[in-house]
This record gives sequence, structure tokens and C-alpha cells, in this order.
Amino acid sequence: MSEKVKWGVMGTAGIAAGCTIPGMKAAEGCELYAIAGRSLRKAESFKERFGFEKAYEGYDALLADPEVEAVYIPLPNDIHCEWVIKALNAHKHVLCEKPIAMNEAELRRMFAAAKENGVILMEAFAYLHSPYMEKLRSIVAGGEIGSVDYIDTAFLTQCYSDDFRLHKEFGGGAIYDVGCYCTSMILSLIDSPIKYVKADAELDSTGVDYLAGVLIGFENGARASFNTGMILGTDTCDRYDRLFVHGSKGHIRSDVEYNAGGELSFSVTIKKQGWERDIRTETVTSVSNYTLEAENMNASIRGRAVPLVTEEFSIKNMKLLDTILDTVGYNDSGK
Repeated sequence: MSEKVKWGVMGTAGIAAGCTIPGMKAAEGCELYAIAGRSLRKAESFKERFGFEKAYEGYDALLADPEVEAVYIPLPNDIHCEWVIKALNAHKHVLCEKPIAMNEAELRRMFAAAKENGVILMEAFAYLHSPYMEKLRSIVAGGEIGSVDYIDTAFLTQCYSDDFRLHKEFGGGAIYDVGCYCTSMILSLIDSPIKYVKADAELDSTGVDYLAGVLIGFENGARASFNTGMILGTDTCDRYDRLFVHGSKGHIRSDVEYNAGGELSFSVTIKKQGWERDIRTETVTSVSNYTLEAENMNASIRGRAVPLVTEEFSIKNMKLLDTILDTVGYNDSGK
């Protein structure tokens, strides 16, 4: 068996073209083998642009190719479950864009299909693979800032008024599309069962959330809050990200954008006597998170690693998203 994994990409979405495919192209052990689109013309254009060996019209044709070992799925949220399960049943390993499912019930069916077929399913949270996240987690886990009692984060971006991301029939909305980053960040840094969730959102006439504020309480006494939305920059591509992690001995403050690469810096403050504080800047350098994500998936397929984003974590995150969406009136938990 070749060390390189033959990948098929199911769809010609912007996230695939701008982020994941270039990341895969640079990844060790990754072969861009096949691309499929709803139209052969679009698939052929991706084949020429990125150097795929084959182009297919329709996703079933890609899944029928026995050479395809793994599939990346960047399709709209509402059809993730359908195509993930089809790919798993075709004995393909699957990397599926976040949010991986519309609700916990869908997600459990997907992971059950992965087990039944003896293949790997991983949710594509590229930023979780970053050395930035590894450094954050190591500082928190090492106890340098003490026990975490409060986290605040935000991810707000531009208006997608004419984009499928704000159409309810496609599983759109800010909580699904960018709020899932905030929930996954919080759950990465606080390891405790959730006690309560309070949330409110600005909904449009179709019931899709444009802006949301969420408060989460944990059984260990920690709390977290986040803001998420797609209300910035009607005529521009503005965004706003933040992270604040407060502990009993100090805190971390960061304005690093979710999924950012390159040189990334954040501050660590440690409490001393009285009002004295030691403040330092931590800097990490990262290649593309999408490259690191692909390399983790490749190594997992070849048995040299395990998926960094686990089934347990994806289910925990999806359950939290379900609760938030039901609380704000989106009502899409499948209950």
C-alpha cells in the first residue's frame, strides 16, 4: 500500500478552493486524486487548477471509484449526513466540514456507519490542529493560570445575505457556521459537564440567526460566554475574533483569528503579590491548519495516529449546539 492517501473532494465549495485543497496539496502523505462537482465543467476547472488526476460529474461517480480512499465533504450542512453515510458505506474514510451534522441524532448515525464499515470519520475543525491551540491547552492544563473559571470568546464575520449560509433550508445561520468555533474552543478548555445554557439571538423572517449571545454554566463552577454573528461589513469582508481565559492565578488574552496561520501571538498574565502582575507574550508559528488537519487524517488512515477531533468531542459539541439552537428558537435538534 502506498504511503500516500488518494483523496477525493466532494464539491467545489469556497472553503475547499480557498483553504482545504491548498492545505491538502501541501500536506505530507496526501494525493489529490479526484474532484467531483454538480457540473463536470466546474469539476474540470478544479482539476486543472489544483492538479487532480480525475474529475467527475456528480458525487456518486466519485464514490464508485475504487481508487478513492478518503473523501473530503464541504457540502451544505443539510446534506452532510446523507453524503457522509453514502461515503462511509462505500468504505471511504471521511473528513467532513464543520458543523458535521444538523443535530446529535444525525451525528450518531454517521459515526455508527463509520464503525460498521471500519473506516474513519473526522469533523473538519482545522483550527484545533494548530500549534496555537496546542500551546493554549498546555498552559491551561499545566495549571499556570490556575483553575479556569471564565472564558469569553467571539467570532463575528461579514453578512452573507445572498449566500447559502443564511438559508434555513441549507442549515444556515451564524450559530451553525461560526458559533461552532466558539463552542468547540470553550469545550477544548473546560472539562466539565454543562449545567445550564442561556442564549438569545436575532432571527430573520425565516428563523435563521444573524447574531447570538450565549452563556454557559458548568458543573465545576466555571462559566463561559460567546458572541457570534454574520452582521459585519455588508459591503466588505470584515470579521472580529477574541478569546479571554480567566483563571484563579492569571489569564490569557488573544485576538488571534480562528483558523489563522503564520506567526500568532497572545498574552499570558500571572497574578503576583497585591496588584502586581507578570505579563508575557507567547508566540507560535504555524503552517496552514488545513495542512496539519490533512496530515493528521492521513496518518490516522495509515495507522500511525488517531483523529485529533474525536467522536466523543464532536458529539459533545453537537449536543451543546443543539441546546443553543433550541433555546434561541431555531429548533433543529431532531427532538
